[in-house]
Amino acid sequence: MRRKALVQFVTLCCSMFVSGWNDGTLGPLVPRLQEVYSVGYAVVSLIFVVSCIGAVFGSCTFLYLTDRLGYGLLVVLASAAMMVAYSLEAAAVPFPVFVAAYFFIGCGGAILNSGSNVFLASVSVGKASNRFGILHGVYGLGAMGSPLISTQFARLPRWSFVYLVHVGLLVITVVMQIVTFRFRCLEDCAREIGQPPPEKEPDSLWGRYKRGFRLRVVHLMALFAFVYVGIEVSIGNWIVTYAINLRHGGPDSGYIPSGLFGGIMIGRVALLPFSKLVGERRVIFVYILACIGLELVVWLVPSLIADAICVALVGFFLGPLFPIMTNHAGRILPPDLISGCVGWIASWGSAGGAVFPFITGAIASRTGIGALQPLVVALMGLLFVTWGCIPRSGKQIKG
Repeated sequence: MRRKALVQFVTLCCSMFVSGWNDGTLGPLVPRLQEVYSVGYAVVSLIFVVSCIGAVFGSCTFLYLTDRLGYGLLVVLASAAMMVAYSLEAAAVPFPVFVAAYFFIGCGGAILNSGSNVFLASVSVGKASNRFGILHGVYGLGAMGSPLISTQFARLPRWSFVYLVHVGLLVITVVMQIVTFRFRCLEDCAREIGQPPPEKEPDSLWGRYKRGFRLRVVHLMALFAFVYVGIEVSIGNWIVTYAINLRHGGPDSGYIPSGLFGGIMIGRVALLPFSKLVGERRVIFVYILACIGLELVVWLVPSLIADAICVALVGFFLGPLFPIMTNHAGRILPPDLISGCVGWIASWGSAGGAVFPFITGAIASRTGIGALQPLVVALMGLLFVTWGCIPRSGKQIKG
């Protein structure tokens, strides 16, 4: 059973790796997309709009589809939809079709992200906090590796072939999902590894929605995830343009997002002991303040090298926030609502990763890419306030 549990966890990590690979790819490609398709900041940001619509659709239908199709089938369909979308983009299709494909990427990514978090929160295997740290660290590994590849492809005539790498990764992911979960529901997967299945309330699907939505903490955590992932992906997608235009960096600026996501990956694992020592609730405030200080350096110090180092350190301190929040949700939410609520929270994180990069692009089209840093600092302030409003324990939860 321990071996089966490990295989399940590795499959979840594979899904998160693909999600991270997707989020880290676009940043180095944005300048090339603007060149190839002759579009500005606002128009290229339509990619984020359509991805956001897909992510919101995935957010709103995750509970329903999981209930109707089962976890095992749903994640395979989500991966297959992303595979088809990436195949279209690899063909360098016209810009409207290229943008439309991001609907399926946003939707599939939201479902994979939510599904991995829900599975780990619902099926108690090993130490949850350590597992969440590793799971989200693997996301950072994917997001760190993809800019290294997309930066190289951005210089080639066949730049769109970078999406064939995504297709290959998804083929591996789909095979692992089929072999591991075999199109079964979450309860059956839990029984296979000798774990008690997540509690299911007798309410109807709509009843589950209503019970979860009555809890203020669910909306606060969804807001936290929405803003957090928005910060992470906005920096990753626009820091290359920022470095080229304002710090006069060359094509190698495309490697800066690798520093960001590499920091996220390392921080999610290396800071686990420190987080436990200080206390997971208190340490979040420390990490956010550190990120704000580093972002002020990126904003105010006109040095490409200093900016690259500080962006990597931002990733290091930003990394632990999401797994700590997800683990906290699993600890304080009612056991019978964990699956639906954690799915809702995580999927709104995916939506934030689409909304805020678009907002950044829309503002940049009017004021310039320099708007990135003040926007990120403001969002980090909102993150600080939001975390302060989240209850410490389940006893403080009110509907």
